[in-house]
Amino acid sequence: MNLLYLDATAGISGDMTVAALLDLGLPLDHLQEQLATLALPPDSFTLVAQRVERRGMAGLHLDVRLPGDDHHHHGAHGHHHHRSYADIRAMIAASGLNERVKATAQRIFLRLAEAEALVHDTTVDAVTFHEVGAVDSIVDIVATAIGLDYLQVGRLHVSAVPLGGGFVETAHGRLPVPAPATAKLLTGCAVHARCGDGERVTPTGAAILAALAERADTMPEMTITRIGHGAGTKDFADCPNLLRAFLGTTPQSSEQDMVREAVCNLDDVTPEQLGYTLERLLEAGALDVWHTAIQMKKNRPAVQLSFLCTAAHLDALIGLVMAETGSLGVRVYEVTRRIAPRTVEERLTPWGTVHFKRSPAGIKPEYEDCRRIAREQGLPLREVQQRLLREERNDRR
Repeated sequence: MNLLYLDATAGISGDMTVAALLDLGLPLDHLQEQLATLALPPDSFTLVAQRVERRGMAGLHLDVRLPGDDHHHHGAHGHHHHRSYADIRAMIAASGLNERVKATAQRIFLRLAEAEALVHDTTVDAVTFHEVGAVDSIVDIVATAIGLDYLQVGRLHVSAVPLGGGFVETAHGRLPVPAPATAKLLTGCAVHARCGDGERVTPTGAAILAALAERADTMPEMTITRIGHGAGTKDFADCPNLLRAFLGTTPQSSEQDMVREAVCNLDDVTPEQLGYTLERLLEAGALDVWHTAIQMKKNRPAVQLSFLCTAAHLDALIGLVMAETGSLGVRVYEVTRRIAPRTVEERLTPWGTVHFKRSPAGIKPEYEDCRRIAREQGLPLREVQQRLLREERNDRR
């Protein structure tokens, strides 16, 4: 997996992000092919990518052109279709995109819808997208997910972003910058005031960061393989309006990262509630979850629930534990973990395609594949695992 560091010191929008990914090597025709699996009306948009200059620096600019648009799509226009978030979510789910792309796009859209719902005091599903949302933001968000998948980005880090200032004209009338939804999405992000006025971060740009990025005060340790420049539409006087994207790999020997371990002691949860909580934690982004039998005061048998997660997921997961278990306190530790480099390889076997995980410890067929084959063939699981390993060894001779 690759690491992507976004230097968004000058700002970020959806189209700047997609342009930077194209500049990093995402092929335009692959992008169009994938976007065509969305049930958007035919000819509802065209993508035009061209090299431009911003204050003496070159970058790629992406224009998502909509029918009847003589101008660029940012800014007020009321003539486009209004879609509710529920419609958009269903459209992504029903598309022909792969599961990883779908999941990424859904995460970004959910953050955008949550922020809009809060600002307009409505429910998430009922949020309708005006200029943020009709076709252009569907394209920007899904294209970002397609690009991250194509470039095999495992982790995304971002610099501090500019707050901007002044006012912007929108479908809701004149709004202060950052627009209310953007401001909400920037909660938890590092911001700076080193650029002047103007909308430097759009709601879509902020949603991408809120959903996917880990904050990095300095560039993470990485070996840079490629650099992409995504150009914004405006050419601001104070700095080149470019999003710089650094794609690279992390040190290979044993990757080291900081994660959080959260622990709580529970003496009054039922086994059913505990099992359910573990499931929900994994669904909501925990890296690992486990529980241990312990003994507490008054000699009560109890359970210690522990989970590992990234800093970005911590608050949501603690909230989930408290809601599900009624726990009143969670202890949090910062831990360093060393991760051996792993790759997953697909191999053709007599039982169809099987995924093998390769690491310094050797190679191992994926459990889910082995389980499926054992069921289909009516064989013991260990026999399937042993035979697949034998096959794999003979292949390599």
